[in-house]
Amino acid sequence: MASWSQTARRIRVPLGFAFAALFLWLADPRKRSLLIGVVFVAIGLIVRALASGHVQKNEQLATSGPYAYTRNPLYLGSSILAIGFAIAARSLWVAVVLVLMLVTIYLPVIRDEEEFLRQRFPEFADYARQVPRWLPRLKAADAQTGSFSWTLYWKHREYNATLGAAAILAALIAKMLWFSRS
Repeated sequence: MASWSQTARRIRVPLGFAFAALFLWLADPRKRSLLIGVVFVAIGLIVRALASGHVQKNEQLATSGPYAYTRNPLYLGSSILAIGFAIAARSLWVAVVLVLMLVTIYLPVIRDEEEFLRQRFPEFADYARQVPRWLPRLKAADAQTGSFSWTLYWKHREYNATLGAAAILAALIAKMLWFSRS
């Protein structure tokens, strides 16, 4: 029988698409909420892009770039994106559902991924003692090597996050212009 973290890993993307429909239905965007939300969305995309350009999945433990500050910069970036979209949507229900998804879907996946890294890379234990799981430290961890690679960014297709964010923001703008409740 599959563990919850394995199930969560499989359903997180389809659940995200289902949530997008609910998100757009519940959203009540305004100019101000969109502008503030876009700032967070942009920061989240930048964090994700930087992380994607440093990670060589299953080949080498990523410890450079944003990985020198947090063990999970891709999830941190996604969380910042989610905050931005919740602000842009101006919906308490959206925020509640996002927090529930984070706790029930993403935290178990993170724990599962870290267990995989612990088994695959002996140096992970030392890295985990130096670098926090979620909220970034202010100073980079020692002994990190590596630099950002556009090749990795494209290989991981991180541009899809930007395209998806642009589509959601466009939908919010359209809803604000044509379907505003006030």
